[in-house]
Amino acid sequence: MGASSIYRHVQSKEELLIEELFEMQEEAWTRFRAKDDRNRPTAERLREFLDVQHELFVADRDLTTIALRATTKTEARVARRVLQLYDRTIGLLMEILQRGRMKNDLAKDVDVLEAARVLFHVTQGARIPWANGMVKDEACRASIHQAVDLIFRGISADSR
Repeated sequence: MGASSIYRHVQSKEELLIEELFEMQEEAWTRFRAKDDRNRPTAERLREFLDVQHELFVADRDLTTIALRATTKTEARVARRVLQLYDRTIGLLMEILQRGRMKNDLAKDVDVLEAARVLFHVTQGARIPWANGMVKDEACRASIHQAVDLIFRGISADSR
């Protein structure tokens, strides 16, 4: 297929990147949902979703690296769209946390949106050294689990 044929369907390489990131995100959520037991403890569900997401990121490390770097260059055309996708991930994390609140896994005064943002940013922070080849896949995953556990200790109903 020639470049002109591709550009009939998309406007730029950045648009292709965004579409692929969107598909990856939706695939993570679909895989998570397929085996999710909504009655499991909230921290387990969070770790499971982040594990599924991490598996997909590992499978396409270059795409993940591009997306992580795009958000550090806010003037890049793709940065705004990547940030919108990040907002979607925060929404998905918030959905898991909201269910946890309904099950009384979370303290009643926890702001689930803010907790989802913190979880998202901590996981992104763990992925930066991984994307730059400084840590292995499993070390990144373990770091994400430790962050979830640490944060969850502060927002769980048992902590109050």
